[in-house]
Amino acid sequence: MKNSHIILLLAFLAGTTGKAQMLNEMFKEDTSLSDLPDKSLRAEIDATAFFRDNEYDSEVQNGYSLPGVRLTPHIAYNPLSQINIELGASMLFFNGANKYPCFAYHDIGTWKGNQYQRGSHVLPWVRLQASLKHVDVILGNIYGGANHELIAPLFNPEQNISADPEMGLQILLHRPHINLDTWLNWQSYIFEEDSHQEAFTVGTNAKILWNSGAIQYYSPVQLLIQHRGGEQDNTNMMVQTICNVSIGAGMRIDREEGRLNFIDAQANAIACYQQAGELWPFDTGFAWHAGVKAGWFKHLSAGLDYVHSPRQFVSLYGNPFYNTLSLIDGGTQITEDGSIAGTFKTQYTKMHNVRLGIDYQYTFAKAYTLGAEAEVFCINGKKKGMPGRLSETCFSFGVYLRVSPSFIIKKF
Repeated sequence: MKNSHIILLLAFLAGTTGKAQMLNEMFKEDTSLSDLPDKSLRAEIDATAFFRDNEYDSEVQNGYSLPGVRLTPHIAYNPLSQINIELGASMLFFNGANKYPCFAYHDIGTWKGNQYQRGSHVLPWVRLQASLKHVDVILGNIYGGANHELIAPLFNPEQNISADPEMGLQILLHRPHINLDTWLNWQSYIFEEDSHQEAFTVGTNAKILWNSGAIQYYSPVQLLIQHRGGEQDNTNMMVQTICNVSIGAGMRIDREEGRLNFIDAQANAIACYQQAGELWPFDTGFAWHAGVKAGWFKHLSAGLDYVHSPRQFVSLYGNPFYNTLSLIDGGTQITEDGSIAGTFKTQYTKMHNVRLGIDYQYTFAKAYTLGAEAEVFCINGKKKGMPGRLSETCFSFGVYLRVSPSFIIKKF
């Protein structure tokens, strides 16, 4: 696809489409404790059945399917109106799988690749939340994934069904002119003499609200830093610290009547930085992002995202299509004496990425939601140091059913 074709496609779709990807909308959790009955013991179930097929015949990443169920049964108790305690288990089942590696996010699984769980991927679920006047403090299983509201190039919504629940510390601030979400997700804990690396991610999403009303202007500032290694690291992988940062401006229009429910558009400058380590073949990168979202009839929605990377860029947790670094080995490195030094990953420059997504979401009641989505990626870029260009179109689709009922066992 020529660059001019991408620009024409972007200009045409920007006036007609947009909404947040459904995988994010479905998995958001209500962080408020105000609606919970005081001094109540409750049984709660959060279950999602999903079938997602990624038809990625691509040079950037391989295609795959995700058929399965994510189940989080837990007991909840709020002794006070400002305190809530949850205790249970998080379970992930993929249809046809009989053993699961201990993993958290893409490429972290190899750290503990020799450890497996049989039957299902099961983790403890513990959340303790204290709600003050304007601040919520969460320890244990935090409100992660979709609740962070990261822009598309920084977070792949598919991780709502595939990644481990985030655990650590979270602080939420709600004020008239700013919404702040700051968190620490501890992904890999190590004991002395362990053979894998310690790893954690620090993140912040600050949304500055310049006004209120039906038409709202805002500025999102987002930061992700992942650190691997530590004082007790016995591996030879060295300390690695990598980050993404995004700064932008946006406008949202909400409508109470008519077929069109809302329009949300924003533009962002995003960057990556490798402060330590050699995970990436470069230390700095930069890209531009523009996105538009809209919804109709309260059920149907669509969204468009465009990312341009002039030289190089890598997203920590975004879809690999937004990277200028392929996940697939591009060839073999040969030394001067003719011996094989290893494989290398293909790099791209002047990369353009257009994502168009359409989804349908129907809520039977507050706790029962059925959804379906489809998305198309159009990628175009120049191969760095190699002849030819990357020019391809990939698509995916998914069907999801989420149920999250709550039952009061006893009131005290």
